[in-house]
Amino acid sequence: MLIPKNNRKLIYENLFREGVLVAKKDFNAPKHQDIDVPNLHVIKACQSLQSKAYVHTQFSWQYYYYSLTNEGIEYLREYLHLPSEIVPATHKKQPRPTATGGGRMPREEGSRPQGRDRGEYRRNFEGATNEGGKEGATDFKPTFKPAGIGRGKG
Repeated sequence: MLIPKNNRKLIYENLFREGVLVAKKDFNAPKHQDIDVPNLHVIKACQSLQSKAYVHTQFSWQYYYYSLTNEGIEYLREYLHLPSEIVPATHKKQPRPTATGGGRMPREEGSRPQGRDRGEYRRNFEGATNEGGKEGATDFKPTFKPAGIGRGKG
């Protein structure tokens, strides 16, 4: 397919800048969602790069996912006349955050959170008391009926 040179250049610049490109499988779309070129031109240009092993293609849920290979980076550098210091966004090193202890706050030895007791979840927060006068108990007394209704004896 013949693609105008300015459209091909826009596609290659976007692909090199990001390192990846996503295109919906809609050959009749008048414009790609990120680049101001027809969607068919994007798909066919990336298909051409795939046949030369410059991009890796993954198709899922009606979307094409293109990612540059190392050979593709070199090819686009030559095509776009870029220096070797410029790399795609997917190949840039991200600075690692310096967190201690996996993101948890350090706690002193033997200290427990204030106001929390291990059996607190068993207590009734309304302050109900049982026969012995202890707080935290309720008047719930389950009863078990003999079998005969539903399954079992009829």
